[in-house]
Amino acid sequence: MSPCYVRFWGVRGSYPAPFATHMRAGGNTSCVEVRCGDHILICDAGSGIIPLGEALMDQDRVRELAILMTHYHWDHISGLPFFQPAFTPSWTLRLFGPGKNEVEVAEAIAQQMRAPYFPVETETWLADIDYLRPSNGYIEHGPIRIQPFNVHHPGTTFGYRLEVAGRNVVYVSDNELLFLDDPIDRRLVEHDLDAGEHELLLRMKEEEKWSSLQPFLNADVLIHDAQYTPEDYARKRGWGHSCYIDTVNCAIDARVRHLYLYHLDPSYPDARLDSLHHDALRIIRERGSSLRCDMAREGMIIDLGG
Repeated sequence: MSPCYVRFWGVRGSYPAPFATHMRAGGNTSCVEVRCGDHILICDAGSGIIPLGEALMDQDRVRELAILMTHYHWDHISGLPFFQPAFTPSWTLRLFGPGKNEVEVAEAIAQQMRAPYFPVETETWLADIDYLRPSNGYIEHGPIRIQPFNVHHPGTTFGYRLEVAGRNVVYVSDNELLFLDDPIDRRLVEHDLDAGEHELLLRMKEEEKWSSLQPFLNADVLIHDAQYTPEDYARKRGWGHSCYIDTVNCAIDARVRHLYLYHLDPSYPDARLDSLHHDALRIIRERGSSLRCDMAREGMIIDLGG
């Protein structure tokens, strides 16, 4: 394996699912490691960051890393209170997430580690804590170039486009691809629209579709929210997550090379995920696409070359 790779440490959404029926995909919540030589970037700090932290403590070569938070819902930060490098003096952690400045980011992280929620506060962290700062819309962590962008999820939520080892890796853990389609479709069926209003709404829907594709265009790797079946999505519109069918079609339209279905519903056992994956492959075949598609699983490694 090359020194540049992506590894999944947690692939579930919403809450951990440590069930015997879920172990092939894994039960930890969102956490992905991006490694390029001695530079370590972590996307999200769900429960998957706990075993990642333990693995990092077993080596002595690297003592600095960066953590990107997409947002501060508990399933994306719940591993931080148990992340061993944060409590170790020889480590440096560089953090980034939604917020006007580093004070807001620090406060968002600290809130879950205060009484009555947790007995040990971030003030007990012994690592050096620093913050990544954007310049002209980009962040640099060693050879990794990071571009944050906004996605459709309750509250301010980021996706990240990463340039690493000559590849484009796009990480979007929580995103409702059809966020605007439902209200536009409801307006379209109203009978009091004149021709101009009808045409305007159709144009808005098409513009939204292509605008939402922009961060994904020509990505070598897309890791994207695929939490729901169509039936579950129909009941949970507006919750900020995508149906796996919409994720597959988005990846095809954006000419993505390899899609990893991610933020998997914790109520779906491995057998059901296998069924969704088979259906995703059917959609790709029927559309005549060259897209490669896998279900993200804990321990899975994507070799980036370089």
